[in-house]
Amino acid sequence: MREERKKYRGIIFDLDGTLIDTLEDLADSVNEALERMGYPVWPVEDYRFKVGRGFRNLMENSVPENVREDDGIIEQMLGFFVEAYDRRYMDKSRPYDGIDGLLDELAKRGIFLAVNSNKRTDYTEKLVGKLFHRIPFAGVFGERAGVPRKPDPAGALELCVRMGLKPEEVLYVGDSGTDMKTGKNAGMDTVGVGWGFRGFGELRENGAVYLAETVQDILELVSG
Repeated sequence: MREERKKYRGIIFDLDGTLIDTLEDLADSVNEALERMGYPVWPVEDYRFKVGRGFRNLMENSVPENVREDDGIIEQMLGFFVEAYDRRYMDKSRPYDGIDGLLDELAKRGIFLAVNSNKRTDYTEKLVGKLFHRIPFAGVFGERAGVPRKPDPAGALELCVRMGLKPEEVLYVGDSGTDMKTGKNAGMDTVGVGWGFRGFGELRENGAVYLAETVQDILELVSG
């Protein structure tokens, strides 16, 4: 007997590395802050493994190891970084190939959509509003005061409430181990995308239920 396909009615997406390639703008902004502090800069590709856990964590993992515990230096770095990122967060950041069509098709099918990011809320909302203004997201969440960052499930579960869905009806889509843990912690099936910052190895290690090489793989999970 054919196994019945699980019915998913909603999808929560990570932002950086999942919907939008933001790596170069983030890397350029951190490197500008590092240069202003007199510290060595990093190649853009190295930032693939630094981003995704909030801006403060990004600063701590970018400065020289001997000053990572210095709160004063981290705060100064954050100030320089935000000043730089304010100017350039939309310079090179673009949706990944096929994402526009994916979101349009999902919305057309009546799938509830949302974004849950560890990027600061103001930037998350600006990027989504600029690049996906036509998509009726149920919620667009970034890092917010009083709400723990991913992999804590608080944001994902709040989005479920907004959608009016149970966690088991929602797919959690992301490109990192943090995203896979977030979805699991929220009681959702997870989809690890291969076009993002980390790669399938990290996604498998962190329990991805599904792996998506293309956007079509995500569409197939909600078809039928």
